Amino acid sequence: MQNDPDPAWPRFVRTEEAARLLDLSPRTLEKHRCGGTGPVYRKLGGRVVYTIADLRAWIEGSARQSTSEMAKASGKPDRAFGETAGTGR
Repeated sequence: MQNDPDPAWPRFVRTEEAARLLDLSPRTLEKHRCGGTGPVYRKLGGRVVYTIADLRAWIEGSARQSTSEMAKASGKPDRAFGETAGTGR
């Protein structure tokens, strides 16, 4: 008989379920992963998995109040202007 998992243990979901929870296509989530713009993920063996907590954190980090609001400075390139966020280069 299998023991019940520790409730503090994170719940992992694969790309397909994560995409469904986020209302995105799996391909869009894969593109975010390749570009470094998506939620934090883990590779367990050959499997890509996400925790529900990391999906929620990514949603919260995506909150904006206006279309002109810039993303939080992360040092990642700004795709629209080819600049690094916050440096003006």
